[in-house]
Amino acid sequence: MTILLRRLVLSSRPIGVRLYGSKVDKVEAVVYSSYGAPSQVLKWHSYGLPALTRDTVHVKFLASPINPADVNQIQGAYPIKPPFVALGNEDNFSTDGGDNDKVVKAAVGGNEGVAEVIAVGDAVSGLKKGDRVIMAKTGHGTWRTYAAGPPEDFQVVPNATSVSLIQQATISVNPCTAYRMLKDFIPPQQGKCDYVIQNGANSAVGQAVIQIAKAWGLKTINVVRNRYIIAIIAILRQELTALGATHVITDDQLGSFETKSLVKSWVGKNRLLLGLNCVGGKSATEMARYLSANGKLVTYGAMARAPLTLPASMLIFKNISFYGFWVSKWAETHSKEERSEMLADLVQLMAAKQLKEPRWTAVEWNEKAVKEAVENGIQGYGKGKQIVLFDKAQ
Repeated sequence: MTILLRRLVLSSRPIGVRLYGSKVDKVEAVVYSSYGAPSQVLKWHSYGLPALTRDTVHVKFLASPINPADVNQIQGAYPIKPPFVALGNEDNFSTDGGDNDKVVKAAVGGNEGVAEVIAVGDAVSGLKKGDRVIMAKTGHGTWRTYAAGPPEDFQVVPNATSVSLIQQATISVNPCTAYRMLKDFIPPQQGKCDYVIQNGANSAVGQAVIQIAKAWGLKTINVVRNRYIIAIIAILRQELTALGATHVITDDQLGSFETKSLVKSWVGKNRLLLGLNCVGGKSATEMARYLSANGKLVTYGAMARAPLTLPASMLIFKNISFYGFWVSKWAETHSKEERSEMLADLVQLMAAKQLKEPRWTAVEWNEKAVKEAVENGIQGYGKGKQIVLFDKAQ
C-alpha cells in the first residue's frame, strides 16, 4: 500500500485521471517523416501510447483500408498533408541517429478505418467503451494498432454490429461520397430525377452509386472503360447489373449516334438531371451532353488527368451546371450530427443488403505486407480493396 501511495503522490497525471487506462502501453504503426515513394519513406515504428486523461479516449484499430488517396498523401501529392509530430512519449520515439540525436517527427499513414473504444476518460461524453468509431477528420492516421485522442477525433458508427467489419472500415469514403452526391445535387425544384449517368461506374464509388440509386428508385446509365476484350466487358456488365445497374455502356460508345438514340429511348419522357464524373477529359464532355435541361454534372475525380472541356451550348441553351465534390471538405464543413445521420442511413442500407460489402483483399499487419500493398497502390477491379486486418497481430 505504501508503494502504491508513493506512486500516486509522485505522479504528474491530473487528478481524476483513470490511472488504469486501457492497459496498453505500446503502439505499432506505419509512419513517414518525409514525402516520396512509399517503399522509400514508409517505416515501421513502435512508440508509447499516451496516457489516458479525463478528456481523452483510447481506441484499438480493427481494420483499415489502403486507398489511392493514402498513397497520394505519402507522395506529397494530396491536398491534405497531416503534420509531422512526435508520436507518444518522446523518450520512446526513435531518433534520427545524428549527432544531435533529435526526436524524429512523423505522420501515421492511412485515413480510413474502424476502431473500437477501449477506454474513456471520466470527463468524456458521447463515447463509451465498446463503441465502434471511424475518424472524424482526414489525416488522423489509421495504419496503427492503437490511438489516443479527444472525443472530437472520432465519430461513432451507429448500429455498427448490424453490418460487417469490412463495411464499417470502408464506410467513410466511397459510400459517403456516393450518398452525398446523389442526395445533395439532384435539383429538387426541377421535379423527380429519374436517371443518373456516371463514368467510372466500376470504381468503388461507382458501385456504391449504383446500389444507393436503386434503393432510392433511381435508374442509372453506367459508363465503363472499354477493355477491348469482349469477355471482360461481358463479365463487368454482368457484375454491375447484379449490383443494380440499369444500363452499362463503354466510354467509346458515348459519342456515337446509335448510343444517343439508345439513351433517348431509355430515358423517354423522364429526366436525366445528374451526371457523376470521376474520369474527366473527353469521357466527361460526351457524358454531359446527355443531361436534360437544368441538369448538373458533378466532378469528384480526374483519372484521365485530362481537362474537362465544356461547349458553350451546354451553358447557354441547356443551363447545365458544373460542380466539384470532395467528401473530406464536406465532412469539415458539416456537423457531427449531420455526419451521424448520413452514417445511420448508410448502415441501414447495408443491413438491408441494399449496399453490399465491397470486394476486398486482406493485408497482414506486418511491415513487409503493408509496404508492398501500399506500393501497389490502386488495385484492379477483380482484386478489390486492400484492407489491413489488425486483430490477428494484437
